[in-house]
Amino acid sequence: MGEAIGSAKEAAGNELVVAFGRFLGAANRLEHVLGRAIEEACGISHLMFEVLLILARADEAGLPMRAISREQVLTTGGVTRLIDRMEAAGLVERGANPDDRRGRMVRLTAAGEAKAVEASRVHVENIRRYFLEPLPAEHHDVFAEDLRILSRSAGDAVGRLR
Repeated sequence: MGEAIGSAKEAAGNELVVAFGRFLGAANRLEHVLGRAIEEACGISHLMFEVLLILARADEAGLPMRAISREQVLTTGGVTRLIDRMEAAGLVERGANPDDRRGRMVRLTAAGEAKAVEASRVHVENIRRYFLEPLPAEHHDVFAEDLRILSRSAGDAVGRLR
């Protein structure tokens, strides 16, 4: 895997380049398949589902908009528009932020809580079907741990780039 790359053909066939491309391709296709399933079954986008999960991890006061945008790597305007749509759908509500008079806190509504549960049930079943079942059962735990390690390492690298 440490061979020198001297041509575009060698670059395109490099084992590491190919492996990483497969990883990205699988992640993109899985996100598409699983996101579409959530949309069809629950009527919300995968991004909305992710925000519901972020808010579900927060305390009852909710989270400031900027925390949600950091978690989802969205612009302030992007998260504002998303939260506007989610609020119109009754999934979240905004309230005062005791630490910032200009800022707003976002929290789940009862409907948002119910939608998070509904979508999670669909999502878990599809994760089993498309993410785990293709792999040998004895690989599942090691694979999950390897992904945790990669996620943490990538997060650390992003933090160093800021």
